Amino acid sequence: MTVCVTAQGAVRGRTSAAGVASFLGVPYAAPPFGPRRFRAPAPPEPWPGIRDATACGPTAPHAPYAPPYDALVPDEVVPGEDCLNLNIWTPAPEPGAGLPVMVWLHGGAFSNGAGSVPAYDGSTFARDGVVCVTLNYRLGADGFLRLPGAPDNRGLLDQVAALNWIRANIASFGGDPDQVTVFGESAGAMSIGLLLSTGRARGLFRRAILQSGACHHFLRPASAALIASRLAGRLGIEPTPGSFAAVPLPDLLTAQAELRAEAGARPDPALWGEAALNMMPFEPVASDLALPGPDCGVDLLIGSNQEEYRFFLVPTQRLEAVGESRLRAGTAAYGLDPDRALPLYRATRPGASPGELLAAVATDWFYRIPAIRLAESVPGSYLYEFAWRSPRFGARLGACHTLELGFVFDRLQDPSYTPLVGDHPPQALADAMHRAWISFAKTGDPGWPPYDPATRTTRVFAADPALRDDPREAERRLWEGVR
Repeated sequence: MTVCVTAQGAVRGRTSAAGVASFLGVPYAAPPFGPRRFRAPAPPEPWPGIRDATACGPTAPHAPYAPPYDALVPDEVVPGEDCLNLNIWTPAPEPGAGLPVMVWLHGGAFSNGAGSVPAYDGSTFARDGVVCVTLNYRLGADGFLRLPGAPDNRGLLDQVAALNWIRANIASFGGDPDQVTVFGESAGAMSIGLLLSTGRARGLFRRAILQSGACHHFLRPASAALIASRLAGRLGIEPTPGSFAAVPLPDLLTAQAELRAEAGARPDPALWGEAALNMMPFEPVASDLALPGPDCGVDLLIGSNQEEYRFFLVPTQRLEAVGESRLRAGTAAYGLDPDRALPLYRATRPGASPGELLAAVATDWFYRIPAIRLAESVPGSYLYEFAWRSPRFGARLGACHTLELGFVFDRLQDPSYTPLVGDHPPQALADAMHRAWISFAKTGDPGWPPYDPATRTTRVFAADPALRDDPREAERRLWEGVR
């Protein structure tokens, strides 16, 4: 057992045979319930004696993933109010070690997920000389529903509170508070994109890695008000903090899941605003798109997976249901002229079905183009693309959403990843990605040239990783001037 001291008190962790010490379920903020419900996070209360930190704590309340994603995506639901907690893995649990720190923000469409799932075990980063931290933040209505009299983006405020706690305490665990890299995937990466533009987070991290998410996905206030009204109507209440707090938590979680399902089944902008396209009714609220710009003071590594959107079409068997009319309507909804765009997408995908073409267009709108725009806005950023294709679902998943996670964490043998990566994923690719992430956290350089609008050099992570200049240039140019 190993003991470290925080501002709230001492914590006792466990040291593995490999020499990695872990401290799990450490509170970074007070439980967000009772009078703190729908409020900004409050500091954690001090504790007497030595707090046991050998098991993960409660997760932020959320419903499990709906089938088939409950079998494909790592998740965990642990009841309990003390859910604003974090987990630390360190190879040197002592002040003065001065190791770089990596802080993981999990994905899950701002409605699912947890930082404490075994798939996000940070011991592989600690093994390689980094202090790794994962955390839970409020989700769904508690974290992101816009309500009168309540602060917006409470889930983001939780992330900022965790980063403040890390800055104040991580030296006790061997970390350097001035060498913090935040990294996240999907909603976690989108969170980072918004944190880059908020003054609250300035100075709390030096570097950032954004996987499959950037700055483009948020709700404007009018859309957020629509969604709050629809959720309240579903529950038969007024859209106020007090009314939502009075709803039993299981009923609220059920209503949230039903609302998300309805948004997917009826993607009408009149009902959902911006969420009609990305089908995330619970997401951060912002008045407009704000790219951070060259003075953000943060080194960036940004990327996406080559066939992200197949994750949302193949397991549900929706890919085969897409016909030509749906393809054209979807392409237009994303802001492209189908007559101009679809011939270009078809030219690089001979024989592709309408569903495969729609997945390619949606991948660009949702993930690839936002990554490029962010890289363009911050000179010196690095861009990557993950292109290894899953063998699952008859190899139709391709290089889909979330597939890179097991490679980044170098945990391909974790059974949580097997449903997507298969039984024999390439360890050499995990070695390359994990090494790049570690190198970036330590030095700011992942091992390839920065993204330059003149060359648009992109590291492509495939079975044989390579550098490519401006992959799929003609398709990229289609999106110029389109949000």
